[in-house]
Amino acid sequence: MEIINSDVFVALSDWFVEYASSVFWSLVILGLYLIITKLALPLVNSKVDSSKLKSEAYNTAQHAIKLIVGLVALAILLLIWGINFSGLLLVSTSLITLTGVALFASWSLLSNITAYFIILFHQSLQRGNFIRIIDGDNYIEGYVADVSLFNTKLITEDREIVLYPNNLVMTRPSIINPRVKWKTVGKTTGNDVNLPMDPS
Repeated sequence: MEIINSDVFVALSDWFVEYASSVFWSLVILGLYLIITKLALPLVNSKVDSSKLKSEAYNTAQHAIKLIVGLVALAILLLIWGINFSGLLLVSTSLITLTGVALFASWSLLSNITAYFIILFHQSLQRGNFIRIIDGDNYIEGYVADVSLFNTKLITEDREIVLYPNNLVMTRPSIINPRVKWKTVGKTTGNDVNLPMDPS
């Protein structure tokens, strides 16, 4: 029994000596992962609280941050431990390029996720603000009710719910809390564009 224990101890000692730098850097990466998540999550929570959004927005942001930071940490750990990516180099660079384009291109659904995090930190788009979004000759206006990963929920003066894509909220000109409210949806080139809404 003592011989088996000593053999195991020697094997573990040899392994640790051989991979000491990998173990050290792995612990550093895990520590950074914990620090980043511990620092980022309270910051996101405070921004969600100040924007008066529902707690679902915080939960969504929390899971997304943990997933993104976790994937980056996992990729770095695989590199530290010498996983051979040479066979996957072409595929991985193509996927990274496509993902990068998808997260920022206005025609992509994934760009709504990028816009979601920008909206969370944007004070003027907090819940309860009245917003008019101008899209070319058209416009839509309503109160900001909630923000999800893909859409911003607007409630119009007629109590209709409009789901507007996050990337369009960020890329279109917007007027926050305008002095005069127009119709809920319409064209900016009509003769009635400057007329206030009928209070009745």
